[in-house]
Amino acid sequence: RKCCFFNYDSGTVAIVTSDGRMIVGTLKGFDQTINLILDESHERVFSSSQGVEQVVLGLYIVRGDNVAVIGEIDEETDSTLDLGNIRAEPLNSVVH
Repeated sequence: RKCCFFNYDSGTVAIVTSDGRMIVGTLKGFDQTINLILDESHERVFSSSQGVEQVVLGLYIVRGDNVAVIGEIDEETDSTLDLGNIRAEPLNSVVH
């Protein structure tokens, strides 16, 4: 049976972690516990007072138990976003 991530492999994805971080990168691999390997990744840090800061992470592993949401990024749409002018409150951690 194919996993739901199969179509994302080698595509750009956004991951929201359970501690409220947003990480964007190229999905290079994953395992049965949803540990994710991202390449060319960066964290998007949101602020209500200034634009989105992008912190370069490079090759990065996200543990499966820390993944809250994963979704595919439309690279064409994403490239047109003016992240410097986007204001947003940072996400809160997931509370169990």
